[in-house]
Amino acid sequence: MALRYSVAIALGAVATFGLLMLMRAVIADPQPAQDTGIKGEVLDFVRLVQDREVIVKDRQIKPPPPPDEPPPNQPRPDINTDATVGAEITNVQVNVDFDAGGIADFSGDGEYLPIVKVAPIYPRRALTRNIEGYVLLEFVVTSTGAVRDPVVIEAKPPGFFERAAIQAALKFKYKPKVIDGEPVEVSGVRNRIVFEMSDE
Repeated sequence: MALRYSVAIALGAVATFGLLMLMRAVIADPQPAQDTGIKGEVLDFVRLVQDREVIVKDRQIKPPPPPDEPPPNQPRPDINTDATVGAEITNVQVNVDFDAGGIADFSGDGEYLPIVKVAPIYPRRALTRNIEGYVLLEFVVTSTGAVRDPVVIEAKPPGFFERAAIQAALKFKYKPKVIDGEPVEVSGVRNRIVFEMSDE
């Protein structure tokens, strides 16, 4: 058994040595390298700067062309202002009443007075159902004459006119109340807004 291993190891070593020698023979160059030097021609480029004559062009700016003549006056079209295009107008009357009741006080250097009262927009839901009514509002007139914090005190019928009345009240303008030369806020100012449909 040991003899077989010894013979196999010896044969393997011989085969390995033979393969290494064969590879060395294949890689080796039979002819030694020779210094052949540089072959070919070397070109040297030299750029010569040539003198150039500067040519100055005299350019003149052309004047702009004269403006075109305006078109002659066109005749104005005739517009019939009496015509109504697809609009249905319903007679609606909205009354804005001023109520000085409540906590408002008129004593002092100057009374607060309404300057601008904007009529509210009649709600479409109430208009289509032919519903009339009123809203009683209470709010604060600020020192600048604007309306602040409108509150619905009473509405009849409820659920129809409150929103339109509040939006209109916020657009009201007042001459503020003056005490000792200074404008002051006035609370408890009431307004009754009546929504009525005209019989005409």
